[in-house]
Amino acid sequence: MTRKQHDDQQKAEKTADKQRRIQDEQDRNDAQNSDSKSESAAQTGAREYPEPPMPAQKLEKPGDESDLDPRPQFLAPDYQGSEKLRGMSAIVTGGDSGIGRAVAILFAREGANVSIIYLNEHDDAKETCRYIEAEGRRAICIPGDVKNPTFCRDAVRQTIQSFGQLDILVNNAAFQEHANSLEEITDERFDETMRTNIYGYFYMARAALPHLKPGSSIINTGSVTGLRGQGQLMDYSATKGAIHAFTMSLAENLADKEIRVNAVAPGPVWTPLNPADRQPGQLEEFGKSTKLGRPAQPEELSPAYVFLASPVCSSYITGIVLPVTGSPG
Repeated sequence: MTRKQHDDQQKAEKTADKQRRIQDEQDRNDAQNSDSKSESAAQTGAREYPEPPMPAQKLEKPGDESDLDPRPQFLAPDYQGSEKLRGMSAIVTGGDSGIGRAVAILFAREGANVSIIYLNEHDDAKETCRYIEAEGRRAICIPGDVKNPTFCRDAVRQTIQSFGQLDILVNNAAFQEHANSLEEITDERFDETMRTNIYGYFYMARAALPHLKPGSSIINTGSVTGLRGQGQLMDYSATKGAIHAFTMSLAENLADKEIRVNAVAPGPVWTPLNPADRQPGQLEEFGKSTKLGRPAQPEELSPAYVFLASPVCSSYITGIVLPVTGSPG
């Protein structure tokens, strides 16, 4: 061995020793962090939110929010309105409960009158309308099925008759049912998911469009499942991916009409949708896999809709899908 080779070998050994010391130091850090690591979910909001394990329960579709335990948090009591939507009127489909209810209430707090479109959850819808009126705005409840284009046109007509205008459409109504295999998804189920989640958005947008003016906006509710897929929600995930593409395409199409189109893609949210889908025991870990370690509450989603609806906040934003997922990326 030459002297140079010997020196090189010595340097290599020193480098290996240094790398092992670094490794040992990190191993000690890992052990210490593991011992002290909290199992609690992150509480990053204005108030504390429920965290897993969530209570086991099963709701009958379409799911009444009044039957959900614990009740979703939707009022956003720390959110102060500042007339971002003053003088506007909005339609929120699926507005009786969940994300739709929270959005409708914040829209009212920001100055908008709101039409609540829902299937048949009459008590939930009436409660949402009472909260809207408590914000000092007008509300109407319109029951019906967004799979029916005639109903969609009529819902828009009733809104115009009641409020004199339409400025914001929030497409939010959805159908979801899990399946363990592709073979379990019958033609009937596939048709119900596709027609509710895609056709309903298309029909409502088409019905609303003649009444929207420059500065108006359409906001679609997508999903993290449309961004990443979900093995037991194949048909639902497919519709959400389609909604994202529809959002971007419609935004491009309506740009010359000065109408903005965007989407919000929520992660797991504590609403009647999942307890009306999963078996009771499956809910206990709901939302735990997110980086924040818990499901969102509806009031943690609704400010994103206000942001996208308001011309003073997002006048230069169109065609985006905004993830609100409790995780990065």
